[in-house]
Amino acid sequence: MQWKRNCIGLAFIFFFVVSYITNKFVLSVMKFNYPTLFQGWQTFIGSVLLLLFGKLGLVEMSPISRSDALSWFPGSLLFVGNIYAGSRALSRLEIPFFFTLQNSSHVVSYVILKAVGHREKSNCRTSCQEKMDWLKLLSICLMLFSAIYLPAYDPQFDLSGYMWALAHLVCVGAYGAFKVRSIPSNLSDIEQQCVNYLFSVLLLTMAAHPTGDLTSALEFPSLQSYAFSCGCCASALLGFMLLLATFKLKSGFSLQHFALWIFLSKITAMFVAPLIFYMDMNTASIICVAVSHVSEAVLVYSEREAQ
Repeated sequence: MQWKRNCIGLAFIFFFVVSYITNKFVLSVMKFNYPTLFQGWQTFIGSVLLLLFGKLGLVEMSPISRSDALSWFPGSLLFVGNIYAGSRALSRLEIPFFFTLQNSSHVVSYVILKAVGHREKSNCRTSCQEKMDWLKLLSICLMLFSAIYLPAYDPQFDLSGYMWALAHLVCVGAYGAFKVRSIPSNLSDIEQQCVNYLFSVLLLTMAAHPTGDLTSALEFPSLQSYAFSCGCCASALLGFMLLLATFKLKSGFSLQHFALWIFLSKITAMFVAPLIFYMDMNTASIICVAVSHVSEAVLVYSEREAQ
């Protein structure tokens, strides 16, 4: 059984890496910088396929009541902010830099949970657990410092890219904290994601015209190109496959093991990306990236040992 779980983990890494590479290709190489349409398309396909899989019994999904969906609306708003700002940031930043900034979402979650008085389940704090807490705090601080210093050493500094990245990591961190505070919830993880998709399609469709994305996209020079069509279709399907792999991985591993697979996926994506895209990086920026991800590895270790 262990080899089956590892195969699921490897499938997760594959879909994670290929999904980010495809999105980066459409956003940066094709320069399709209209996130309401790009993310709206992805969430529309994702919601259709998720509902279809639920009807066919391929995924376990119960009927979602209106009250449950509305109670999850704040989380869906954060999800929309996450994918919208993430799309903007990814189009302007290199993948290693994007992940380095994204790691700071741990800081946001940590601060929010501490601010609202979240406590660990266990009331008994051993010396080992206290040591892991200090290790966790140290790793979070190092990730924050790496994200703060990275813009100063970025050879192709783009202020708007970093501002969107800031909005993205705040939404990611706040969404993680919201999920923790919302447990127990009447919705399973897959039902929460279905609600996220449905609200995202609605909100992004409503925003397409006011933001100017709809009219600008009609003048997009590569709108009819084969590469653009394939990239958009691949991004939507890969995003859905990544979602299924995520749920499958979560069901077979603990949250600590799941965090390890995410870490391995990021590392793989950062090594693959330079083979496909040109990246302008210097020694100082590489050090920031390395410190951030070593700190993430320490965070994963500390959370695993604290259990």
